[in-house]
Amino acid sequence: MYWSIKLAVVPEPGRLFVVRIGWEVLDSLLAQYGTVENCEQVNTDTETAVVNVTYGNKDQARQAIEKLNGFQLENYSLKVAYIPDEMAAQQPPQQHPQGRRGFGQRGPPRQGSPGASTRQKPQSDVPLRMLVPTQFVGAIIGKEGATIRNITKQTQSKIDIHRKENAGAAEKPITIHSTPEGCSTACKIIMEIMQKEAQDTKFTEEIPLKILAHNNFVGRLIGKEGRNLKKIEQDTDTKITISPLQDLTLYNPERTITVKGSIETCAKAEEEIMKKIRESYENDIAAMNLQAHLIPGLNLNALGLFPPSSSGIPPPTVSVASAAAAASYPPFGQQPESETVHLFIPALAVGAIIGKQGQHIKQLSRFAGASIKIAPAEGPDAKLRMVIITGPPEAQFKAQGRIYGKLKEENFFGPKEEVKLEAHIKVPSYAAGRVIGKGGKTVNELQNLTSAEVVVPRDQTPDENDQVVVKITGHFYACQLAQRKIQEILAQVRRQQQQQKTLQSGQPQPRRK
Repeated sequence: MYWSIKLAVVPEPGRLFVVRIGWEVLDSLLAQYGTVENCEQVNTDTETAVVNVTYGNKDQARQAIEKLNGFQLENYSLKVAYIPDEMAAQQPPQQHPQGRRGFGQRGPPRQGSPGASTRQKPQSDVPLRMLVPTQFVGAIIGKEGATIRNITKQTQSKIDIHRKENAGAAEKPITIHSTPEGCSTACKIIMEIMQKEAQDTKFTEEIPLKILAHNNFVGRLIGKEGRNLKKIEQDTDTKITISPLQDLTLYNPERTITVKGSIETCAKAEEEIMKKIRESYENDIAAMNLQAHLIPGLNLNALGLFPPSSSGIPPPTVSVASAAAAASYPPFGQQPESETVHLFIPALAVGAIIGKQGQHIKQLSRFAGASIKIAPAEGPDAKLRMVIITGPPEAQFKAQGRIYGKLKEENFFGPKEEVKLEAHIKVPSYAAGRVIGKGGKTVNELQNLTSAEVVVPRDQTPDENDQVVVKITGHFYACQLAQRKIQEILAQVRRQQQQQKTLQSGQPQPRRK
């Protein structure tokens, strides 16, 4: 049995509904009250956005109605009620191929496309997304959809042409779901169709290949000092450019990779580019699988960290490392201990984290279940500000994840800088040696395991609580894994101390005869 509710996002009086609320923002609210089976926007043209939300049971739906009806989300007010149509509540929702349907990257979900009945199940977790000139969309679809059906059949792919998105735009996105080989073949056929159409219509401008990629993956595609991108250019004899970070918005996390060359060379470049992007996706999935075990029950999908273009996060697989890390989590029924982590963010980002009249930081605190405070600036020219986050492991993950996502979205780093978190945690001075290990063995193993930089600065003077700082810097998942491993070490130290105290305060051992 499924239970559906209708949620309307209503603008404040006097405000036009200009910007859609992002799925990652809305889902963080919805996920607090249960498992969201489906979320679908049902209108796009009115000033009030109406969304149908399906929960797994009636209690979850009822709680969502009670808590969210009248809730102020940014500049909008939520209105929530049951969907009157009882049939809708009794039918299992149809899952969209790209995961839950909601507020997509470049506009509302598309209602249909030619050749839908002949689509095959997608075979790759990362679809190929292209941008094509709007004037060529008709040729790609063909008369009554014949051309696109032929491509779909020939490449065993599912192709979505988002022609209704961004009315009046000079370019339209196309999403291709298939194996890597199928995506590449479909891409090449589409390029050939565009080239022929350009010749027939005497279109004189160059038609480059444009690939859309989530910003999470672009840094690794570029590589250190641009080495990866330069190698692809050299190997394929193409010229590749990437749109600037300034073009990113909260609702459009994709960057445009423009490839110039012949159809053959562009096709080769597409294969190399998508290979690197898929590798990045797989690495992130592996990291999130670890996180799912480190913090049992954590809803990774609700954090809004992962690109919505993927088909979702697969169930985590058990590994020795993750199982060992999870062992440090308190037994069922016991509350995990609260932790305090100091994040250092660009001073320019503080306003975006706080939001107008403190709304963003309040929402973040409620969502994560953590205390979040911004420390005063150390001086007028300070480039970094400290964010103090206090809460249990899951709250730390959620809060730090959202802050990391905000830093990526709002362009607070240079075009060639990889977005990283710098986290400081305080440890008892007597435990610092255990974090470092004999000859630095433990800290080196930590860095190899997590891919984060872990530093215990030498010659630290312990503070008034006899604590010293451990600095952790890295990609979000790397930073989280390092934090969890260090907390595991500290938990072991505490247990050993407790055992020693118990032995010292206990009855003397009987002497052996």
